[in-house]
Order: sequence, then structure tokens, then C-alpha cells
Amino acid sequence: MSNNAMVRKASSFEIVNHWALAVSFFVLAVSGYAFLFHLEGVGSVFGGFNQMRAVHNWAGVVFAVSLFLTIFHYLPVSLHFTSDDAAWFGKAGGYFSKRAAVPPQDELNAGQKLYYLVVLAAGVVISASGIVIWLRPWAKSGILLSHLLHNISFDLMVIAIPAHIYLATLANPGTFRIMVYGTVPLSWAKKRHAKWVQRMGF
Repeated sequence: MSNNAMVRKASSFEIVNHWALAVSFFVLAVSGYAFLFHLEGVGSVFGGFNQMRAVHNWAGVVFAVSLFLTIFHYLPVSLHFTSDDAAWFGKAGGYFSKRAAVPPQDELNAGQKLYYLVVLAAGVVISASGIVIWLRPWAKSGILLSHLLHNISFDLMVIAIPAHIYLATLANPGTFRIMVYGTVPLSWAKKRHAKWVQRMGF
């Protein structure tokens, strides 16, 4: 196969689910900030705070379902760490030096594995606490704890997601097309995911 040939890196389902997760998170982040700081202007865009609360809650459902659907593919991959992954961290993924000899990586590199696990953990906490805040099945103390966990998880997510966007665009040209077309040039895949290319037999 020619190095210029395109190979499939993500399925249509993964692409659609990724964008459902991304769009729902964006809606949650905007409306969440509006609630936190009582931003009347943002609330009016949603048709008022009551309407925004309904949008926020149901966007949370979409986010939780999309996050759940990621675990069948990404969780097993992300839990499989090797000596090459440890060496990848030792080289900081080659981001700070073009001369760094980065060890070959599988379908996800070590940084992507760690990122997914962090987002999954934060996403589970933010989803679970959001359900408690929405349905209020427990006493006031439980609601207050849920608000605390919700806000801490939210803070973690609003740091992690912009970093992910940067690393998937400007820092790694060619990565973004995976979540648009699902394909990458074979030469690109060999450079960044050599183990995966070998395993897939490209």
C-alpha cells in the first residue's frame, strides 16, 4: 500500500458520537457558566433561565449517553499501558524537542490514553452529580456535595477539553481530519501510530 493511501482511523459511529459528545459539552459549558455567574444575556439566548435549565439537563443526558458509548472501544485501549507508553511520557511525547526519539505508539498514544481516562472519570462524576442535582433524591447535604463534585469536575473538563482541541489541531496537523473524514494518510499513521499500523497490516 502506498504511503499516500488513506487508511481508516475512526468509524462513522465514532465520528458521530464524538461530535455528539463535543456539542453537548459545549452547550453544558456555556449554560453552566451562565448559571454560575447568573449571566442574563446568555440566559436570554436560551429563552430564559428556566428554559436554559431544561436545555442544560437534557444536554447532560446526551453527554452522559455519548460518554458511556465511548467505553466499549476506548476504555480497553486506554487501560493497556506498555513500556513504550512509559517511555513516551519520559520523552513528553516529543512535544518539547523535535530531536526526541519517541517510541512507537498503538491506536492511541500514551497521552491520549491518559487524557481519555481523566475525561472519563470527570465525565462520570459530572454526570452522576448532575443527575442528583436535577432529580434531588437525597437530603440537602447530598445536594451540596453533588454541587461541589459537579463544579470540581467541570473545572477539570474546561481545562482538559481546550488542551485536547489544541493538541488535535495546531499541535498535530492532520489529526483533526480523523473526526471529520475518519481517515488519515498511511505515512501520517506510520509516524504517529506505528504499532497500530503494523497490527492492522497496512
